[in-house]
Amino acid sequence: MPLVRIDLRAGKPAAYRRAIADGIHQALVETIGIPPDDRFQVITEHPADGMVVDPAYLGIQRSDDVVLVQVTLSAGRKPAQKRAFYARAAELLAREPGLRPQDLMISLLETTWENWSFGDGEAQYTQ
Repeated sequence: MPLVRIDLRAGKPAAYRRAIADGIHQALVETIGIPPDDRFQVITEHPADGMVVDPAYLGIQRSDDVVLVQVTLSAGRKPAQKRAFYARAAELLAREPGLRPQDLMISLLETTWENWSFGDGEAQYTQ
């Protein structure tokens, strides 16, 4: 855990996509306490008409470079940890690959431990 889904518009080079994945993982490790080797990420590119994102929701001016990040993780993190994660992810991605903080949207989905199976048909966290 967690399972990270990263959605962005098609056309960015592999190094850009990897920098986003690396930055999100680093922020999770530093702020939420994820073990460094607990990395499961899916990066999906979409054509321009495959992502509908309001360019000014809540007064935040988004560009076509918007990146949507959805993190499914076990419940239990405190609000301060979540805020630290959002801030650290925006900081790291602004540095590399140069993503504007306004273009980063993150959503956390919390689930209970029995809802995870990492293979072998077992619920490893409940044993």
